[in-house]
Amino acid sequence: MRGMLDRPEQELILVADDSQEVRERIGALLVERYQVRLVAADQALAAACEAPQPDLILLGWQDDYALCRQFKREAQTRHIPLILVTAKRDAVDEQMGFDLGAADYITKPVSPPIVLARVKAQLQLKAATDYLRDKSEYLELEVKRRTRDIQKLQDVTIEAMASVAVMRDNPCSRHLARIERYMTCLAAAVARQQPALSAQLDEERIAQLGKSAMLHVIERMTLPDRILFRHGEPDEGDLRLLSEGVLAGRDALLRAERKLGSSTSFLSDAKDIVHGQHERWDGKGYPQGVHGEQIPLSARLMALVGHFEELTCQHPYRPRLSPAQAVAQISEASGTRFDPMVVLALVEATPAFMRIAESLADDAAAVEVELQRLEDSLAESIELTLPPVS
Repeated sequence: MRGMLDRPEQELILVADDSQEVRERIGALLVERYQVRLVAADQALAAACEAPQPDLILLGWQDDYALCRQFKREAQTRHIPLILVTAKRDAVDEQMGFDLGAADYITKPVSPPIVLARVKAQLQLKAATDYLRDKSEYLELEVKRRTRDIQKLQDVTIEAMASVAVMRDNPCSRHLARIERYMTCLAAAVARQQPALSAQLDEERIAQLGKSAMLHVIERMTLPDRILFRHGEPDEGDLRLLSEGVLAGRDALLRAERKLGSSTSFLSDAKDIVHGQHERWDGKGYPQGVHGEQIPLSARLMALVGHFEELTCQHPYRPRLSPAQAVAQISEASGTRFDPMVVLALVEATPAFMRIAESLADDAAAVEVELQRLEDSLAESIELTLPPVS
């Protein structure tokens, strides 16, 4: 039957039947309205996978249950509606056809009006289904795109806020990059060692903790240089200023949340980190003096990450430690200053911490210049606070 496949704007119907007479009779009914492809039943699956794929399949059905199942099992053909054309008339047979995934059921000898009506109905239904599926896929892709845009905006905002605070220490430092990597590395180690925590420390949450950890420095914005670059334990007055800085940082994040109108997970973690990173496992920290698991997990992680960074970076008042020396010193404070569980995770992650410290090390010359600047600034600050000589 010529002319069956020369109208690409029309829907394509695949008619598959072992009887050539039946194929051609059904094809003759459809050819004025649709494109038609005629094949033997044993060629139906291969024909349905060829491009262009049919919009509808009319399958002559005897007892070939396996073929019907295969159509609905294959990813390429399961979405194509299937009408069974059969001489079987029992309700049991009809039910079997529907159970196999058929969209409709036509009995032989076929009635032309019934064939045309059933084909039209199934094509209309498929068009509506395709529209909804395409729209759903478009919306899903759009949501993913906008989520990526929001994530990029969030990341840039975090880095900008944190960089302003870090510039008071050393604008040439790669401090924030190290903090992010240390935090994700340590959180992943905790998740591996503690299966009970693996649900709350999934891949997405771990990446989020790395971003939130970069905001740990915002408390520094309110601190004077003599506090920020102090050496040794703070006295009572300094401790009060440090606590006020922590609360100011936490409150800044709270105000950001209120302006957003809802609590976000990355700001929630950042608040916990800023508010709890100076607490100690034994309760001797600040600003609240809470202890143990009263301290949020994110803050317990940050306490250790921050101290490791402090020990392994160059400072004007003491030489830096090697990563191995820092881990040894932190291990000695397990159960007092730090959560023992987190310390165990650090021990496991020590090789990774060493690689991060090496790959993200600060430029030595730039650090020396900045340290000299800080020393001069501190000396000037101290000189200005000294009483005049009479």
